[in-house]
Amino acid sequence: MSTLEPVTGPWRVTLDRGSGATAVEDFAEFVRQALPGLLRYGHMLTGNPHDAADLVQTVLEKLGSRWPSVVRKTGDPVAYARKSMANAHISRWRRTRRESLIADLPDRPAETAPDPFENEPLWEALRGLPPRQRAVMVMRYYDDLSEADIAAVLGVSRGTVKSQSSKAMATLRARLGTSVGGV
Repeated sequence: MSTLEPVTGPWRVTLDRGSGATAVEDFAEFVRQALPGLLRYGHMLTGNPHDAADLVQTVLEKLGSRWPSVVRKTGDPVAYARKSMANAHISRWRRTRRESLIADLPDRPAETAPDPFENEPLWEALRGLPPRQRAVMVMRYYDDLSEADIAAVLGVSRGTVKSQSSKAMATLRARLGTSVGGV
């Protein structure tokens, strides 16, 4: 069975080949231990818990189908999952950023549970950022990744990461009306 061990912040999966555990059991253990953190990360990326759950589910489905390869080729499946989540979030935003017009309005609005961060000023400001800027801020200040690592995850240059971070910080400062130095 796989176990997750802390390694200076991120998690690393190690397989105990002698126990006779299957890849399915390894993946199930990975999901059991990593899911809460992945949901929090998804919430920060998407801005709401429902989209976060959808994002995590989509990524875990793809990850599960390639689990033995992911474990063999990556040293950190959680980091791989987070990178996949950031890329999937940005791809989804690119596909859906155009308006979707509908013919009829729904009979009544769907009832949803209130978001516990609904009235938090920082969350509101973070939610208002464009997806790429939000992803850069989450990876920089939540995951504590370097500019080079963020650039590699998003497939952009370090200069793009710097400019997106600078724009996001300026927007957050303006919206919060305070000095946001170390978000």
